[in-house]
Amino acid sequence: MDSAWVWIGIGLYFLVATCAALLSRSGTAEDMADYFLGGRRMGGFLSAMSYSATTYSAFMMIGLAGLTYAGGIGALGFELLYLCGVTLVLIFGPRFWRVGRRFGYVTPSEMIGHRYASRSAGAVAAIASFVFLLPYAAVQLTGAGYLVSGMTNGAISFTTGTAVVCFAAIVFAMVAGLRSVVWTDALQSVIMVLSATLVVIIVIHQMGGLGGFLGALEDQPGALTVPGEGYFTLSTFIALSLPWIFFSISNPQVSQRLFTPGSLKDMRRMLIGFLVFGFIYTFVSVFWGFAARVHFPDLEAADGATPALLGSGLVPTPLAIIVMIGILAACVSTIDSIMLTLSSMISRDVVGARRGLSDRIQLAAGKAVIPVVAGLAYWFAQLQLDLIAVLSVSASAGLLVMVPPIIGAFFWKRGTAWGVISSVVLAGSLVLGLEYTGTMLLGQGSGVWGLALAVLVFIGVSLATSAPAERAEEFITAARAPLRRRLVSQGR
Repeated sequence: MDSAWVWIGIGLYFLVATCAALLSRSGTAEDMADYFLGGRRMGGFLSAMSYSATTYSAFMMIGLAGLTYAGGIGALGFELLYLCGVTLVLIFGPRFWRVGRRFGYVTPSEMIGHRYASRSAGAVAAIASFVFLLPYAAVQLTGAGYLVSGMTNGAISFTTGTAVVCFAAIVFAMVAGLRSVVWTDALQSVIMVLSATLVVIIVIHQMGGLGGFLGALEDQPGALTVPGEGYFTLSTFIALSLPWIFFSISNPQVSQRLFTPGSLKDMRRMLIGFLVFGFIYTFVSVFWGFAARVHFPDLEAADGATPALLGSGLVPTPLAIIVMIGILAACVSTIDSIMLTLSSMISRDVVGARRGLSDRIQLAAGKAVIPVVAGLAYWFAQLQLDLIAVLSVSASAGLLVMVPPIIGAFFWKRGTAWGVISSVVLAGSLVLGLEYTGTMLLGQGSGVWGLALAVLVFIGVSLATSAPAERAEEFITAARAPLRRRLVSQGR
């Protein structure tokens, strides 16, 4: 594809998204909650579209399509397990929202620190999130680089593509914080799902309809069976799926969004909208991977499946540009959310809590951290490591160490700060070591062992140390208070 078309598409996207970001501003954000949580007043539709764009990033149209290209139908089962895991929001979403309102939390790590009566526990959670989320932020830039480079046959370099998306992400995040990100997300989500679905319909039609498409897949060895040609072994499937099942509560850029809806009704709408969006987008991404597998069976890299499809004559150029914009928008959305979350954690839970800084100073520090996070992600992206889908899951595998403290915060009064600190540090170090060396203990991925060690250490150390009983009772009561009042009013 002519690179001029790609530049025109990028220019139009940046112009429209910048206008949406500027229009989202309502005065000047003067505190952390307003800038990083949108004042806790996000409506159901905006929350759903933003949650979708934040979650479904380069992982889907680049990563999941590439994983389908490499591993066949097993990729669909793996991703559907993620959608099943989102049902955890039914349990934890209202609890996050209630305690966020009651205690004024801005970040998930602040919630951890307050619940366990330890600023150190909150700081450790924030630092662990920074370590494991930075590679995930880099994945978004990597996906954008692969996309524009592949579509133009290298006329636009990988480095240029990552730089453009990094710049756009910084601009949108700095304009109005979460408000600008949410409004651009809403626009981006609609573009993402409609354009990608239309491409699938066109490509399948060109292959003789659904029957012809499935017939072509039957001729692909292992495409419709598990483990297919051997990629999806049981241990590989578990290693990929486990971090995704807990993604909605372990990844702070996602769980922080549970503080933002204006009401519990808005949260329910957010969840329903996201599940509908996710179900459609999952099948669309898998169909993309299969289509590329049929038409381009000899790609050097599986992550080149989507760029090859868009850069070919199979997709009309205007539609290919729209899809490209949707994918770039998804990358920008996710890295925006990660930058906002990490900067709020560092400014509030690592720097601000230790030095007793005012909310206004914490906000200024948070804004200053945003380009630093972007710069580190840009540097990491230049390494061009592994399959995007696999790297995404590897980053989330480290965040599994946050699952025991989060579950314990709401359901186990005996949990302690030392249990949090020791489990996060020890299990997080184990995951880093296994990922760095590429070690598969007993054939299982790092997330399996990290979660197992985190559970054992959190429970063991908590039982051996003193729990903040009064704080635990206050927190758990606040998390379920509305339910209790409803039962009382019904005479139960």
